Amino acid sequence: MQRRHPLPRLWLMTDERQGDALWPAIDALPRGSGIVVRHHNLAGSERRDLAKKVRKAAKRRRLAVILAGTEKETIAVAADGFHRRSAHIGAARLIRTIAVHNPRELALAHRIDADLVFLSPVYPTRSHPGGRALGRVRFGLLARRSRIPIIALGGMTAKRARSLRGFGIYGWAAIGELTPDGA
Repeated sequence: MQRRHPLPRLWLMTDERQGDALWPAIDALPRGSGIVVRHHNLAGSERRDLAKKVRKAAKRRRLAVILAGTEKETIAVAADGFHRRSAHIGAARLIRTIAVHNPRELALAHRIDADLVFLSPVYPTRSHPGGRALGRVRFGLLARRSRIPIIALGGMTAKRARSLRGFGIYGWAAIGELTPDGA
């Protein structure tokens, strides 16, 4: 089975902080972009309903939708793929992405043959206040070791993404930078 989308280069990560600003953020994404539905704090049925609503909005705009969760949950909401940190990444007909923060996780991404690596956090981020960022040097060292396309995440802006092109990034992702009110 063929995937419904090529791999997007720009990704909106969803987050509870976005609230109703999520919908204008989706509307503002360029065609061919992607959305990673996270909202980990929502109960199962609420999260599933949100994912279906995101999928419906994305379909109108030809956006890919990835669910942070299991393959079974992804199929239940008709998403294009799933995002997780696990040795089981699922069927190749789905877009399979993985979060990577260190060399061990990058090795796992290679072992499971993920389609995209979300390498983070490049810079300090509001999602993880006080968390340690990779910084440009450590990010670059990890990115250059990857055989899988890298999506830069964590404190990202379009300008910062352009500055990381020398590391061979495939694209970038953000929450606040891509949300109209800067959630």
